[in-house]
Amino acid sequence: MIKGHGDDVFEYSGIKYNFSSNIVCRTDLDALYEHLDQVMPLICSYPEPDAESLTSFWAYHLGVLADNLCVTNGATEAIYLIAQVYRESKSLIFVPTFSEYADACRINRHKITLAYSEQAIKPLVGGLCWLCNPNNPTGKVWDYNWLTELIESNPDRIFVIDQSYAPYTCKRVLDAFYAAQQPNVLLLHSMTKQFGVPGLRIGGVSGNAKLIRQLRLFRMPWSVNALAIEAGKFLLQNNDLYRIDAAALIEERERVAVEFTKTGLIEVWPSDSNMLLSRLRMGKAKALKEFLANEKGLLIRDASNFEGLDDGCFRIAVQSPEADDLLIEGIKEWMFKD
Repeated sequence: MIKGHGDDVFEYSGIKYNFSSNIVCRTDLDALYEHLDQVMPLICSYPEPDAESLTSFWAYHLGVLADNLCVTNGATEAIYLIAQVYRESKSLIFVPTFSEYADACRINRHKITLAYSEQAIKPLVGGLCWLCNPNNPTGKVWDYNWLTELIESNPDRIFVIDQSYAPYTCKRVLDAFYAAQQPNVLLLHSMTKQFGVPGLRIGGVSGNAKLIRQLRLFRMPWSVNALAIEAGKFLLQNNDLYRIDAAALIEERERVAVEFTKTGLIEVWPSDSNMLLSRLRMGKAKALKEFLANEKGLLIRDASNFEGLDDGCFRIAVQSPEADDLLIEGIKEWMFKD
């Protein structure tokens, strides 16, 4: 899916607040801009073919060896790379979730099974199991004990666990050290989400050294550009400057959920992160999105194209209380304008 994701701000003019992407949009990146300005001459040469320096540095921060990490051009490249490595496999995908899992599997001729409940995940044998944790668009975090038991009791299955949004939850999630010890886990990471730099495309996969070695055989050279490599190292080195206050974001998401529910015209999904998936009882999310974008400069995610959701569904990622209040009032104006 080239289009139809969040953060399609390029389609509009005058957007003041972007709720459509599941990241914090108010990070102060001035120090990063200054650093990239200093290393700009690097664009005159080819980058490292395999992003070796960033791989070693990031692996150290994750508590694993470089052999346990493959750095990619965003988590999305990792998704397509995994689907390619296991071409023509069986893939079980829990939905609703990020559409690129299914898209990558279809391109690589996987036999896809969609699961709509936890119970539907356990009976299938072999192949790949794709889970997002926290899940996009619901914000759900899988119970840690349930997930590890599932992984360890199904050694013939490869579990692809996308933890791009892990910095946005207070619940326990898997870590790279755990993934490295298992023979059947590929754990996806995203600096894009962690540091709010989606334009740089810095992602990675951690796991058992044997699994990571297979991925590297299929990865194209120079997939991570020189500025992304330098930015990644800078951000990790200055990690304390960019810590996400997940607890505060979750508290704010709860407040917004209550305000949505008070309207009597919006249903909300339970969430363990900054994401809030909602459904209009009347009207279509596409119409609400266009009104907010064009009349208020506020961008939300029309979630109707997620598998299993209908045309009343939309998703936001909470921002500041001031921005969120503008969104709440804008939605109320649209719902009650007649």
